[in-house]
Amino acid sequence: MYSPRDLGKPDYISLNIHDTASFARGTSRSLWRQWNQLSRFQRNILYFAVITILLVIFYLLPGETKSNILINDNDYGNVKVIQDTPKHDKLVEELVVDNAEQGGGADGGEVIEEPEFQPEINQIDDDQIGEPPQPKPNALKFDGPQNDRQREVIKAFKHSWYGYKKYAWGHDNIKPVSAGHHEWFGLGLTIVDALDTLYIMGLNDEFAEARAWVENSLLFTHDRDVNLFEVTIRVLGGLLAAYHLSGDKLFLDKATDLGDRMMPAFSTRSSVPFSDVNLGTKSAHSPKWGPDSSTSEVTSIQLEFRDLSRSTGQPRFEAAVAKVSEHVHQLEKYDGLVPIFINANTGLFREYATITLGARGDSYYEYLLKQWLQTGKTIDYLRDDYLLGIAGTQKHLVRRTAVNHFLFIAELIGASKDMKPKMDHLTCYLGGTLALGVHHGLQPDHMDLAQEIVKTCYQTYAIQPTFLAPEITYFNVQKLEDENHMDMYVKSNDAHNLLRPEFIESLFYMWYFTGNKTYQNWGWQIFQAFENYTKVPNGYTSIGNVRNAHNVRPRDMTESFWFGETLKYLYLLFDDTRQLINLDRWIFNSEGHPLPIYES
Repeated sequence: MYSPRDLGKPDYISLNIHDTASFARGTSRSLWRQWNQLSRFQRNILYFAVITILLVIFYLLPGETKSNILINDNDYGNVKVIQDTPKHDKLVEELVVDNAEQGGGADGGEVIEEPEFQPEINQIDDDQIGEPPQPKPNALKFDGPQNDRQREVIKAFKHSWYGYKKYAWGHDNIKPVSAGHHEWFGLGLTIVDALDTLYIMGLNDEFAEARAWVENSLLFTHDRDVNLFEVTIRVLGGLLAAYHLSGDKLFLDKATDLGDRMMPAFSTRSSVPFSDVNLGTKSAHSPKWGPDSSTSEVTSIQLEFRDLSRSTGQPRFEAAVAKVSEHVHQLEKYDGLVPIFINANTGLFREYATITLGARGDSYYEYLLKQWLQTGKTIDYLRDDYLLGIAGTQKHLVRRTAVNHFLFIAELIGASKDMKPKMDHLTCYLGGTLALGVHHGLQPDHMDLAQEIVKTCYQTYAIQPTFLAPEITYFNVQKLEDENHMDMYVKSNDAHNLLRPEFIESLFYMWYFTGNKTYQNWGWQIFQAFENYTKVPNGYTSIGNVRNAHNVRPRDMTESFWFGETLKYLYLLFDDTRQLINLDRWIFNSEGHPLPIYES
């Protein structure tokens, strides 16, 4: 129907198509003629303006995480990842640093949100955070021994290795007296602990044999409980060190499988992990002997899990252990000193537990410093807690003997914190740790403390007829009229020597940082004592009595740390160049396995 105003109008529309097309062609030719008339400089300006506009538009567009920029760090052969992300999409390592600067702990900051207890607290989606490519380490090459002392250490290593290979291959430990073997976790601890020692010593054939066993026989599927701490420092640390030194991705793949299977240990309400984990069933629980974990154990797994994250690009490993460190950072301490037990369910220290830098407390302080170094000195609370711990040690634990005034590190017992004049051989790690901190710019007076502790630890060896230190030494702090009274004494139950590495480790650090050959000579004396009193036809054995050179009572056991630490530190101690391992670029874990230092 038409309206009245439509009447009289034509019922068609005429378009002049020819004229329109002519106009378009004429305009196009005109624009092209004008473009050709522009100078090259004018054209470049227009190109630049268009590209700039496009980039600005792309930057302002909302979207998911943008691509990663990879920078190769040739010092380590590792890759540093700079993540270009929206502000709400943060990397775990950035969260850790931010949280530390804000003083956040388990309940503060934004490291991992955990409003309620979850069956698996560390179900972090790596795809949401970003999964950078795996870094490719530059394999290091070692030329073998350079002097007679190093050659003697290699002879000792081969003697132990061949005995193990003949009688205990694939088992955790050799029993060198009875030509048998001992099983602890069923993970070939001796082989994995020895990997990087073999590589550093240049024992290529033996390294190839060990690698083949790892590839073909190292499995983590057995239904068997293992200790989270021991497996982390020995197996995970050993695999990661072998990966970084050799560049062989096999070791990283095995480490990743192991790390995945240990993650259930962190499924607690408190962030403090359970001490025991079943790798086959992927379950975890408190130790069978009680509800608590050792403080040193839950705070001495961070180097390894952090390195696993950095090596694989999977942040969940680092996130889990960082949360533990932050939680412990928030707990109340005794002038920086911590009790030796902590409950995984409540997250609290056991009230009135012993305070010591020996067993169950030692590596808490060690890993505070080493984590700070591993992360490029960027997480301040780790350094601050370390310094507080050393200050508390100087205030409450440092004591001197009555006769020769040897300095030692005592223990505090019970609610009244009574001083116990006892020091574990394990405490002898402290001298090297203090020297490491001084080298990296911490308090210079710590070197004086380091030298005195090393001197005392040397005396625990030198006063024994075997020239081997006992597991525990007691100290005389009473001023008595008897001039012949000794500064140190050993109880019968503490007179054993397990071939431990802690004092050799400190000697290595002191030699590395000072160049004082006294430390090398002390180490040589101890090595000769091992030769004289612990060597047996199938290797070297721990002994039961260092106080009697005629009856040392062999215990028929060689711990894997003999291969992974003691002989390795002796070999490094006798390196006259002090260049085999650069301590500005590598950090040793608590089992003597070198891991790279990162810039952040």
